[in-house]
Amino acid sequence: MRIRIRLFARQREIAGAREVAVDLPDGSTVGDAWAAIAALHPALSDGRPYVRFARNGKYAGAEESLQDGDEVACIPPVSGGADDGVEPPGPDRILELAPAPLPPGLGGALAQRLATPADGAVVIFEGRTRATPGTPAPGEEAEARRHAGRRVLALEYEAFEPLALRVLGEIAQAAADRFGVARMAIVHAVGDVPLGEVSVVVVACAPHRDAAFDAARFAMDETKARAPIWKAERFADGHVWIGRPAETGLPGDEPTAGQ
Repeated sequence: MRIRIRLFARQREIAGAREVAVDLPDGSTVGDAWAAIAALHPALSDGRPYVRFARNGKYAGAEESLQDGDEVACIPPVSGGADDGVEPPGPDRILELAPAPLPPGLGGALAQRLATPADGAVVIFEGRTRATPGTPAPGEEAEARRHAGRRVLALEYEAFEPLALRVLGEIAQAAADRFGVARMAIVHAVGDVPLGEVSVVVVACAPHRDAAFDAARFAMDETKARAPIWKAERFADGHVWIGRPAETGLPGDEPTAGQ
């Protein structure tokens, strides 16, 4: 059977391609697909402890069986991860990936679209590119040392868009279940975000401020921890991918099999 393997961020740079087709024997698993791509590009092998997988746009364990024509996405260390089964956003939710950078005043515009007369609190969070570097992803440590002490000039974001939107939907639903905050926006940029520009906006609208603050913080933290969105810090003469292994469930959930 023929399987399409999707690669992202540092993986994509190592392989020199976003997608690679491989032929596998019948009965092969997601883990076998990884072994095949690692055999073609041995430099990927060291990243296996940090990689999560998705099969046809849904998170999957390494032991999950494959069928001819399946797509396997290899999820490297990022802000990413979640389960399936979330309903599409309704009028009380705005969940988007948008070209970078996000426009000035987006948070206020989103609040105007979402807030109702019942809402006594609207919390708007904006994430912006800062000059100081973050923690490098596994495998990027040497490159990070090369840029130590240098100023970050921009961030570059890449996303696995279908799964990222599904994850944002799950995060918004969890915020509604935990804090009673149904009216929420999460908009994340994809592309290059210069220094000082906005890369992500979270808006939470609620009758009371405690719920709005808690929901906004929860949504931002979970987006960073689980959404399959990759970030590279760009310097004058190179870049460093930032991140940690994707989390595939909300805090307190049972771990996903095979991960």
